[in-house]
Amino acid sequence: MAEFVRLEVEDGIGTIRLDRPPVNALNDQLTTELAEVGAAAAASDEVRAVIIYGGEKCFAAGADITEMAEASYPEMAVRAGGLQATVGLIAGIGKPVVAAITGYALGGGMEVALAADFRVAGEGARLGQPEILLGVIPGAGGTQRLPRLVGPSRAKDLVFSGRMVKAAEAHAIGLVDLVVPDDDVYAAARDLVQRYATGPALALRAAKQAIDHGLDVDLATGLEIERVQFAALFGTEDQRSGMQSFLKNGPGKATFTGH
Repeated sequence: MAEFVRLEVEDGIGTIRLDRPPVNALNDQLTTELAEVGAAAAASDEVRAVIIYGGEKCFAAGADITEMAEASYPEMAVRAGGLQATVGLIAGIGKPVVAAITGYALGGGMEVALAADFRVAGEGARLGQPEILLGVIPGAGGTQRLPRLVGPSRAKDLVFSGRMVKAAEAHAIGLVDLVVPDDDVYAAARDLVQRYATGPALALRAAKQAIDHGLDVDLATGLEIERVQFAALFGTEDQRSGMQSFLKNGPGKATFTGH
């Protein structure tokens, strides 16, 4: 039983709940548990969409510096690989994933949020990559996922300065997709992914993989990824029921089983 991370499933939505007071600092144990719970969410047929949530006060305020301050290069080479692997596992969940951000999402916490497909932030949220202020750089994807999301110039501004941005600015630069009152963050995240919880799970996974993998290759290779994913869906029950429903009842009325 994990101590700091748990998976709560309701109505097809799996909530990955970070719970290490006071600010969900990402120590080695939490990172390991996040990987285990993330893998469980990815594997569960009951989970059709995922919310990553740190609670009402704080998403995750970064890595646990007390574990890093005296670390050596060989030690951090291994530990950074583990943290990258955990965040990569979250990014690779073949289901829609939204980060529900309250309070702070800083450093490793922001890198976890960047691994989601969508980000909902409270009006009081603060986001940033402050590693430069500690004499280092982001080590769990911040220098790679951030520029892909907001562009290289804005990413360099955030990484070079280490400054925190308020929710309104984060929304303006595309770092978050929706800003709501702080008390409404989790509900808004559920509303955002609820539509996917009853959708065609295999088609959603194919769409996510085609987009994510296509961003890392040239156009011709990306189109081939799309072609393979598209054709493969014609072996699914959801494709047959979806198209038959369209022919009989028009668009948007199909019931999908996720198979």
